[in-house]
Amino acid sequence: MFKVILKQLKIHAPYTALGAVTGIIIMVIVVVGKGPVGVSKAIFYGLHPIHVLLSALATTAMFMKYKNKKIWLVILVGWTGSLGIATLSDAIIPYFGAQLLHIPIEFHIPFIEKWWLNLLALAGVMIGYRKQTTKIPHFGHVLLSTWASLFYFVAFGVADWISLLPFMLLFLFLAVWIPCCTSDIIYPLLFVRKNQIAVSPSEDAGRAR
Repeated sequence: MFKVILKQLKIHAPYTALGAVTGIIIMVIVVVGKGPVGVSKAIFYGLHPIHVLLSALATTAMFMKYKNKKIWLVILVGWTGSLGIATLSDAIIPYFGAQLLHIPIEFHIPFIEKWWLNLLALAGVMIGYRKQTTKIPHFGHVLLSTWASLFYFVAFGVADWISLLPFMLLFLFLAVWIPCCTSDIIYPLLFVRKNQIAVSPSEDAGRAR
């Protein structure tokens, strides 16, 4: 399993780097254009739900590739893996990142404030259960997670963002790279037997992404 995880982290590094760079570009446009805070909040609450949906789809699809038939376990893994880690990536890590940079920022837990995110996660689980495709959902998941994390900063924090761009770029890469791979790869594999992973570790994991 460890080799599979390292391989997937390596494969997904370019996706995350692309997401971080494009996210920074979008952030510069919004900041330089002096977009109101309400716009940043609207963008965050638009990106985060789609992130939850794609995360649930990708996590469930990866889990289903190992022929798991227990529907209750599929729902548990897909639901907790998407909502839990999407919240960690998009809200909790940005919040603590802002604290480390001494940026005043509000703390929000999206799936508590927006109860319907739970239904969206379940919808993603059902789609992933019926159609085990992970390549496009995961790629979109990484990009959306990067942008959502970024706009959490802008929507709920106050700072001179332009001067912090180098730190933001590095932070976004690490904050999204590890949680997203954890959600879509590591977390579902924790519920799979070792002999199931050994069946085709390179074939399934490589093709899945």
